[in-house]
Amino acid sequence: MLKGVAPGLAVCLLATACGGGEKPEPERVTAGQQCDGLLSPRAARALETVLETKRFWPAGSGGLERVAGGLTADYAKAERRPPSHQLCDSGLPGGGPHGVTIKFRLYEDDELLSDRRPVGLHPYDMGVEAHAGPDRAYLFARCVSPRVEGSDSRDVRIEGKLTHAWSKLPDTVPVREAHLAILHSATLAVVRRLGCEGDAGLDAEPVFRPRGG
Repeated sequence: MLKGVAPGLAVCLLATACGGGEKPEPERVTAGQQCDGLLSPRAARALETVLETKRFWPAGSGGLERVAGGLTADYAKAERRPPSHQLCDSGLPGGGPHGVTIKFRLYEDDELLSDRRPVGLHPYDMGVEAHAGPDRAYLFARCVSPRVEGSDSRDVRIEGKLTHAWSKLPDTVPVREAHLAILHSATLAVVRRLGCEGDAGLDAEPVFRPRGG
């Protein structure tokens, strides 16, 4: 009798709904479900491309609100080196070090990369500026929002950074544009959550214009 009860009890505990309680959140295992489900279809396909999979490690939720809240709080503090806030970390089933991580923080103008031209990164005319390579991408934007007090006189300067850990992808145009498409979609979601006027100058879809010079 006890042997028969134990399996049922285990199922009940795992389900957490045995008395009409809340149902567990569904596992977020597709590209479209990553990053709070905010990635555009184009960005979701790009994520599948760079990670070479259509199945992902279950992702948590709430990252968008944490980022928006964190950036707003950091703006009010006006610190020189504010922290980064992670939006999401999309990994392969079974774990492993080959995931894509997206973080946001506030930046100062002297932290822009346009004059430095870091090795392995290529500049693009997107937002204030953007850079992409085989293992990372950056997108900088400026935001004026009625939801962020003081931004009408001192705009909110947002840096989005995508990191592709242990990437072995070639440094090609399709790879760079895929990383930038993912980061653009995530950044657009953040600036919209903040209520930035004109979507902080970002187009609704990424436009890949290499920046010369």
